[in-house]
Amino acid sequence: MSSDRTRVLVVDDSAFMRQLASRVIEESGEFVVAGTARNGYDALKQIRLLDPDIVTLDVDMPELDGLGALACIMNETPRPVVMLSAGTTSSGISATVRALELGAVDFVLKPSGAISLDLARIGDRLLEALRAAARANPAGLGAIARRTLPHGHTPISSDAVAAGAVAATSVVVIAASTGGPRALAAVLPRLPRSLCAAVLVVQHMPAGFTKSFAQRLDTISPMRTDEAQAGELLVNGRAYVAPGGMHMTMRDAGSGPAISLDDRPPMWGVRPAADHLFHSAATLFGPSAIAVVLTGMGRDGAEGTRAIRAAGGRALVQDRDTATIFGMPHAALQHAGADRVLPLGEIGNAIVELLETARHVQ
Repeated sequence: MSSDRTRVLVVDDSAFMRQLASRVIEESGEFVVAGTARNGYDALKQIRLLDPDIVTLDVDMPELDGLGALACIMNETPRPVVMLSAGTTSSGISATVRALELGAVDFVLKPSGAISLDLARIGDRLLEALRAAARANPAGLGAIARRTLPHGHTPISSDAVAAGAVAATSVVVIAASTGGPRALAAVLPRLPRSLCAAVLVVQHMPAGFTKSFAQRLDTISPMRTDEAQAGELLVNGRAYVAPGGMHMTMRDAGSGPAISLDDRPPMWGVRPAADHLFHSAATLFGPSAIAVVLTGMGRDGAEGTRAIRAAGGRALVQDRDTATIFGMPHAALQHAGADRVLPLGEIGNAIVELLETARHVQ
């Protein structure tokens, strides 16, 4: 009998995990299990046979792991993928972050490691990720081409930054959620080390993952990128990623603008929330602030973008065609408008152009 429900392929090397995930999916009433697979090779075969709408993909599997399978899927038959990750070790976290950069829509943590006896506890989280995947724009999936760094590039040392540091004279604040790691991997590598601004990033991501995410961005970007620390002075040519579970804002520290972190309640259901950061950018930098709203569900960043534009700053918004989820960019456009609405591949260059224009005007 045919079904109008979204069809999901469940991929995991554990038969028990496949059974538990399948039960959550079937009992939802929204999704149906199209089939199961035990490893990456089996998954690729089942995708060709069944053509599922969504794939749930275990990170750690024998023969062909989740990262290898994901790369093949995005190159050959792109479709929304949700990763299932133990994510309790440094290597597990790094693999999950890499999967998001390759184009996975979202990830779900297995609460008790690779063989999780209590997956039912995270059933709601799995369904939330599947709903996001069902809304994903097929054209906004897959790994993106990014600017290659010069041969021999290594991250800049703290001492080297301190020696030539210039207190931030302008600021670029970026909001991203679902699909954000992929989008940020396209934007930040296009920002030069000589950028006359500090770049602050809010990516909706759990605590424990943002440090690895910042390290990953650091390896692919010309400018140094770190997870933000409370009290840290903002300097030109550096990027700061809000820690998961903490709101990030800016304040005047006397010697220059500095980072503040706090654990106020979530805003719009998320912490960190970009709106807090954007409002502080409007207050502290006014016309020297640029708001950038990238792919994501919800409306975080919309009110803050309006505040920045009201203070004389500029706003760039990712377009519908390249966004994995157009929710946040659409909300920003509705509530604040934008100076430019651009494909993902043009946003990095547009940031540089706006900063250069502003510098020459001054």
